Amino acid sequence: MEILVCVKRVPDTSENEIEINNSGSDIERDDLVYSVNEWDNYAVEEAIQIRDNVGGSVTVVTVGDDESEEVLRREMAMGADNGIHLLDDAFEGSDGKGFATILKAEVEKGKYDLILTGAQADDGAGQVGGMLAAMLDYPYASLVNKIDVVDDKKIKVGREIEGGNQEMNEIQLPCVLSIQTGINEPRYVGIRGIRKVASVEIPVHAAGDLGIAPESVGEAGAKVKRADYFVPELGEGAEILEGSTDEVIEELIKRLKEKGGIK
Repeated sequence: MEILVCVKRVPDTSENEIEINNSGSDIERDDLVYSVNEWDNYAVEEAIQIRDNVGGSVTVVTVGDDESEEVLRREMAMGADNGIHLLDDAFEGSDGKGFATILKAEVEKGKYDLILTGAQADDGAGQVGGMLAAMLDYPYASLVNKIDVVDDKKIKVGREIEGGNQEMNEIQLPCVLSIQTGINEPRYVGIRGIRKVASVEIPVHAAGDLGIAPESVGEAGAKVKRADYFVPELGEGAEILEGSTDEVIEELIKRLKEKGGIK
């Protein structure tokens, strides 16, 4: 099975204190630590496990600047077979549709059975997977937390839905899936793996290579633009009850009764 996984380089929220710049137009990015998007990491791990079980190859692709190459190499060190870097000044400022347009052009250059994205990236909109599927006219499932390969023409996928429930669907290949965290446990990437792929050549495709008109993507083609960033006003803080466990429980029950929460 030929699998393509879309990955993205994003600020690592566990390593950074995110602050908004003075103009409110973006976050402060000068000193940020970056890493692969968490959801995308689960997608790569799932692709590797599928390949190991049924054969084929895993290719990771990213749209980003020069520094985004490090994300591709990390995922190749994790076990992906190939990487593709989609790099062009024309891609900067793309919205969800712009990114999907770029990725569609790359997908059509290959022959992939399965295309995986993370459920969402740093903008949190969760749009690219669905848009990409629509542009390709492929079946699509979001929030996927289970994949079972039936044969070379179809798979079964589990989806997380409202109320903590799970649904199972059978989907024809090729298809696009957006992967939810928790579908697996991404493997550790060691220094040996990173050194192994350090000198591997990664193809770079620009707008011209993909047959994309520069004005159709990037800031020029974006229909959605960031208007403002702001920090929500803080409401009244929570109160921490002090004392032993029994004292805290007793006080909590007392307050809940006073407020009519319990009788």
